Amino acid sequence: MPDQIHIQDLWRPALEIFILAVAIYYIFRFLRGTRGWPVVIGFVVLLLTLALVTTVLDLKVLRWLLGTFSAFFAVAVLVIFQPELRRLLAELGNLPLFSSASEQRESIEVIIQTCERLAEVKIGALIAIEQSIQLPEAVESGVPVDCEATPEMLETIFFPNNAIHDGGVILKGDRITYAACIFPLTQRRDLNKSLGTRHRAAIGLSEETDAVIVVVSEETGMISHAYKGQLVRGVSLEELRAFLTSVLVQPAKSHSLVEWFRQRFSERHKPGAAVITKNEARPANKPASH
Repeated sequence: MPDQIHIQDLWRPALEIFILAVAIYYIFRFLRGTRGWPVVIGFVVLLLTLALVTTVLDLKVLRWLLGTFSAFFAVAVLVIFQPELRRLLAELGNLPLFSSASEQRESIEVIIQTCERLAEVKIGALIAIEQSIQLPEAVESGVPVDCEATPEMLETIFFPNNAIHDGGVILKGDRITYAACIFPLTQRRDLNKSLGTRHRAAIGLSEETDAVIVVVSEETGMISHAYKGQLVRGVSLEELRAFLTSVLVQPAKSHSLVEWFRQRFSERHKPGAAVITKNEARPANKPASH
């Protein structure tokens, strides 16, 4: 009987420690490779150093200050990591799927056809596919369009000298919601200086939201895509189709929370690898003319 009572007293603290450890582990994995990752390291090192110094030297005033300002530390974390936390919560709230796989595949084909046509004639394009986070809140401006997404309409928008050809386009489902949008530029300093404004805007928007951004280079006709802060350049049409399908067309089994966590947190974010150049070929399997 005493042994049973002793076990009952131990399982609750053990469960709490396990839950906290798992939560901290997955939060660190989610933040690793984002813009806030160096701040996480500095913040944790600072707190651990202060806690160690106050404990070893028994600095009562400093310990009192740390305890008093702990609430302010929590607010600071929310402010510093607001984009990452918003993306995480949005992904958690986006578990149910509201559109069918066939509709998603049709939208993907519209993007593929648009990229093929624009790359062929070297017309620049910046297309953001909205998921759970509403993109109008993350962009500075935009012209409401609200029309069906077709290759012809997207070509018309991005055609040079068009009044709204500058900036990016936001797609939501099978509709074009906004055009001429100014996306936030990435603040990363480790990027190649040859990257233009379109590619930096694609990385910047993907860092702050869960959107998928497709870019067509005006100079080379090269197709690229950005997602979760990582830009992959020089992809073929088949590679673009496979990527968009893997991100936008979710399997039916991914409705469960356990499957979602396994899928999301099995991805490894690699710091310093924001840009991957696969090849310098044009997407339509033709040599690029630089």
